Amino acid sequence: MRVRFAPSPTGQLHVGNARTALFNWLVARRHQGTFVLRIEDTDRERSSDALAEAMLAELRWLGLTWDEGPDVGGPFGPYRQSERVDLYTRAARSLLERGQAYYCFCSPAELERAREEALRQGTPPRYSGRCRGIDPAEAAARVARGEPAAIRFAVPPGARDISFRDVVRGEVSVSSLVVGDFVLVRSGGLPAYNFAVVVDDAAMGIELVIRGEDHISNTPRQILLYEALGHRPPAFAHLPLVHGPDHAPLSKRHGATSVAEFRARGYLPEALVNYLALLGWSPGGDEEIVPLDEMIARFTLEHVSRSPAVFDFDKLAWMNRQYMRMLPASRVAADAMPWFVARGFVTDAASTEARAYVELLLPMAVGSVDRLEEIADRVAFVFAWQAPEARALVEAEEDGRKVVEAFAEAAAAIGPLVDRETFRRAVAVAREATGLKGRALLHPLRAALTAAESGPELDVLVPAIERGAALGTSAGIAPVRSCLERLRMVIEVAR
Repeated sequence: MRVRFAPSPTGQLHVGNARTALFNWLVARRHQGTFVLRIEDTDRERSSDALAEAMLAELRWLGLTWDEGPDVGGPFGPYRQSERVDLYTRAARSLLERGQAYYCFCSPAELERAREEALRQGTPPRYSGRCRGIDPAEAAARVARGEPAAIRFAVPPGARDISFRDVVRGEVSVSSLVVGDFVLVRSGGLPAYNFAVVVDDAAMGIELVIRGEDHISNTPRQILLYEALGHRPPAFAHLPLVHGPDHAPLSKRHGATSVAEFRARGYLPEALVNYLALLGWSPGGDEEIVPLDEMIARFTLEHVSRSPAVFDFDKLAWMNRQYMRMLPASRVAADAMPWFVARGFVTDAASTEARAYVELLLPMAVGSVDRLEEIADRVAFVFAWQAPEARALVEAEEDGRKVVEAFAEAAAAIGPLVDRETFRRAVAVAREATGLKGRALLHPLRAALTAAESGPELDVLVPAIERGAALGTSAGIAPVRSCLERLRMVIEVAR
């Protein structure tokens, strides 16, 4: 099974296109087939090498590696359309010679006037074929003299049904009478989409074309081209579009729409891939967390829905949270590192001690945040603690200062509170000294140590603070004040 993903590098990789890439990849992997990546960059005004490279980077980040492509090569290269223009030129010349195509000298202004007139009359815009009757020798002479001309496909005369079986949607049939003579090669010499894609898919041996349903209207034209060029059309599977929560096509007004944006906001690739797979496809059963190997084993296009898939941002956040809990802590810490560096909490991302410390902080965050970017914010109190804010919260408690002083004395006597046991011993001493317990005892301690009303469990965060203070800045992290230092500063400020 040979399938392909053929993005145009005219913008960032949209999640809808990423889902198309994923479905192609899953089909290839399930059938031990070949996943081809082809860059359709003939739109020279909008395409760029930088955008193409960015798309490749996002696909690699998602884990969707390809077997043939512009960077890995293959037997049917090159894999950039801008490097395949000679193939399109030869194919167009062949069609011209057989009378299956012709030169069109209509100007853009003339075509636009005809289009507007058709719309005024309530009919679908369709090229009239006015240049079809020009003698081929005369047309060739005009082109030789430098007159601008496009090349159009000569749709065979007479009415016929252009039919194909869509793997997702079933039988589809369109009358040839609604297909006007379409452009194969623009007047500037570059191929139009429908022409280039047919030449490339045929040359590359693509057996199944999986793409968005917005391409259904292109399929009849492409089938006519396959027939004219003497090729058997591949099978087609047109996927439902991805909609936003308002059931309109997903766009910028809904928020993040590109893979790069989701990556920048701290979503894990495993979570995004899992979520995209379930946009329109059901693995059967009630599972929502589906490992990649299971996806490959169970994926079939027959289980893809025909209805538009609604992108649920809350559901993606939930799924990302599950993966942050499931993946190894070392992996999550490494992926979260850029946000710690951006906040100034880590000064040397390459430091082994800094990485280990971020990993140590994870249990205080991963159960209560949705994205990697929120982890650093969740544990900001470790690095960005401020005595005045802590003091204000302590003073708001009836016995706040008494608790802080008692706990400070206990901590000084016991030593660094490096684990749960030493912390609990200090709490027991403070409880005995103050006669307080429960919230009355623990809430002032939280306020003093974190300058916050809520947060992780104290028996987890206290050892984490102490570990940071012991490491020092030589470990590649920002300065961390010890628990005792924080308590004493709160007491001093209160005085």
